Amino acid sequence: MVKIGILGSTGRVGSLLIDDLQNDKDAKLSVVHVTRKLLKTLPQETVVTNDIKVLFDSCDVIIDFSKPSATEALLTEVVENGVKKPLVIATTGLNKHQQNLLVEASKLVPILYATNMSLGVAVLNKLVALASKTLRDFDIEIVEQHHKHKIDAPSGTALTLAEHAANARDLNLDDVRVSGRDGNVGPRTKDEIAVMALRGGDIVGRHTVGLYNDGEFLELNHTATARNTFSRGAIKVAKWIVGKDAKLYSINDALGL
Repeated sequence: MVKIGILGSTGRVGSLLIDDLQNDKDAKLSVVHVTRKLLKTLPQETVVTNDIKVLFDSCDVIIDFSKPSATEALLTEVVENGVKKPLVIATTGLNKHQQNLLVEASKLVPILYATNMSLGVAVLNKLVALASKTLRDFDIEIVEQHHKHKIDAPSGTALTLAEHAANARDLNLDDVRVSGRDGNVGPRTKDEIAVMALRGGDIVGRHTVGLYNDGEFLELNHTATARNTFSRGAIKVAKWIVGKDAKLYSINDALGL
C-alpha cells in the first residue's frame, strides 16, 4: 500500500485527492499539509501538518497541487536538506527560479511534473506534435478556457501544448508565441503560435489546438468535465513513480507514450 502525502490539500483538486484516495485499493492518504482550516473528514491516523519536513517524513510519495511558493518550499527541502522522496507536481505558473529548482531537485529524487494530470491531455500533446510536424505550413492557434477563479494565464496546459507544437517544428516557443492581439498588429507571421486564454463561470478546462490552412483546417480538442480527471490521474502516476530512479519524468513516461 503506497502512502501518499498531499501538498495543497485545501485546494479544489487537493480536496478531490482526499476523496479519491479513500476508494483506492493500492494507495492511501497518510499526511496532508495545510495552511488554513481543512474542512474535510480524514481517514483515521492521517497526519495533519503545516511543516514541510513532517510531510516528507510521513509518506512514500507527495502529490503537489498547490501554488508556486509552496512548490518552491517543497523543492528547496530536497535541494538544500537532502530529503529523498518521490514527488508528483502539478502546480502551474512556476517562475524561472522555481523551474531551475525543479531540475536540480530531479537530480536527487524522482519527480514527475505535468501541467495537466489528465490522461487525455497527455495523448493530445502527442497528437499536437505529430500534426504540427506533418502540417508544417498550417497556422497554429491555441485557445484555452477555464473557470473565473484561475490565477495564471495562459494555462500551463496550453503552454505545454504550444511547446510540443513549437518543438516539432524546431522553433523556440519564446520567440514565436503570441498571447494577445489588439489594434493594427499587421498580418500573421509564418511561425507564429498563438495561445489565447478565456475565463468565466465554472469551466473545468477546455483546450483547442487549431491548425489552419487555405482551404482546410484541423482542430484538436480536449474538454475536462470533472476535476476528478486530474486527481485520479495524479494518483495513478504517484503509484507509478515510487521506486523509480532520480530523474525529471513526464506523464508520458508513466503512460508509456
